[in-house]
Amino acid sequence: MRILGIDPGLQTTGWGVVDAEGPRHAYVASGTIKTTGAAGAETGDLPGRLKILFDGVREVVSRYGPQCAAVEIVFVNVNPQSTLLLGQARGAALTALVSCDLLVSEYTALQMKKAVVGHGHAKKEQIQAMVQRLLNLPGLPGKDAADALGLAIMHAQTRVTFEAMARHGSLKRKQHAQYRGGRTY
Repeated sequence: MRILGIDPGLQTTGWGVVDAEGPRHAYVASGTIKTTGAAGAETGDLPGRLKILFDGVREVVSRYGPQCAAVEIVFVNVNPQSTLLLGQARGAALTALVSCDLLVSEYTALQMKKAVVGHGHAKKEQIQAMVQRLLNLPGLPGKDAADALGLAIMHAQTRVTFEAMARHGSLKRKQHAQYRGGRTY
């Protein structure tokens, strides 16, 4: 299975592609999509920057042909404006993935760090080092690309677990009892 990881950002969006076969992971490609320095980016051309992200993610999908994608869930910053801008960048990436008919899974940075490094408060350098080790890379990947590769690795690991659970039991939606008529999740 070929998995695309996306670490969304308005200035720099990291991406990484990993092939997963059982417990083994193989590096395919990684990089970043940058909107800084683009025409109009300095003047605050948000729609133009979002188009760059959208087109860039679609290009990665068409070039490497992943079967599914893993995207980082946005965290809330101290500055609400930054959170809104990051959410819009994430939305552009998600829309690009869905428009390519990819199944998208979402994970928090904490979940990815726990899965890749072993603890949820790992620094960027630790993530880079572990991704380098896990994928047997000759050098450290960039910070944004390492996060994206970490998301792809984590999705490969959790996918195997969920498939095993599905084989041995039923993974049906549940209804929450606190809501009248139930709330499906």
